[in-house]
This record gives sequence, C-alpha cells and structure tokens, in this order.
Amino acid sequence: MIPKDNDEIRVESQEGGLNGFPYSIRASLCCDYKPGLLSDIRQALDALQLMIIRAEIATLEGRMKNVFVIISCKEQKFEDAEYRQFLAGSVHQALRSVLDRFSVSQGVLETRKRRRISIFSSSSLGDFL
Repeated sequence: MIPKDNDEIRVESQEGGLNGFPYSIRASLCCDYKPGLLSDIRQALDALQLMIIRAEIATLEGRMKNVFVIISCKEQKFEDAEYRQFLAGSVHQALRSVLDRFSVSQGVLETRKRRRISIFSSSSLGDFL
C-alpha cells in the first residue's frame, strides 16, 4: 500500500463474490495528492452507476495510493465476460480522465507561476525607497 514514485492506474476483475455480490472490480490509483481528487473519482464512478464498497488510502510525502473495490449498481448478468471486460475498461478510462484532468490543471498552474514577471525592476524600486 505504499505510494510509488510514478503515476499508475490498475483495474482488475474479481470473481467469487464479495459482500453478497458475485462480481467486483479492484481499482487502484497512485499519484500526487491533489485536493478534490477523491471527490472527482467518486463522481466519475457514480456516473458509471458504480458504487465503492471498500476504499483504502495511503499517503507518503505528497503521494497517495487509493485502492477501491467497486460493484455495479445495475442488475446485469455478471456471467457475461464481455460485460465484465467493458465495465473494467470503463473504470480504467474514468480514472485516467480524472488523473489527466488534475495533471493538466496542475501543469497550467505551474506554467503561470513560471511566467509571472514583476512590472518593477529591482533598480526602479530603489528610486521609491
């Protein structure tokens, strides 16, 4: 459960039942800690009509690892391997989109910080002091 140095998304199908459900998905996301990340993950999974039934979160030096066990809120035939594969792919895509959104917004913020230029030069400040 220790966060890794690189961003990573893993999605695995789990059969054999958990909490009375015949099928679940184990998804993990490792990335830099960003405020609002967990809320966005939840919204992305809610949009897929999926429910998080277990979550584990670990942090270390600004990095975080989130592991979720997810089930579908829809009544579907879980015996259908194609449906399970589609569902796992949808979870992976949802997590990727959340991670990409945070990476882009973080990159824009960093770019702005680097471009900031003072309109006063250090020599002109001396004239006012």
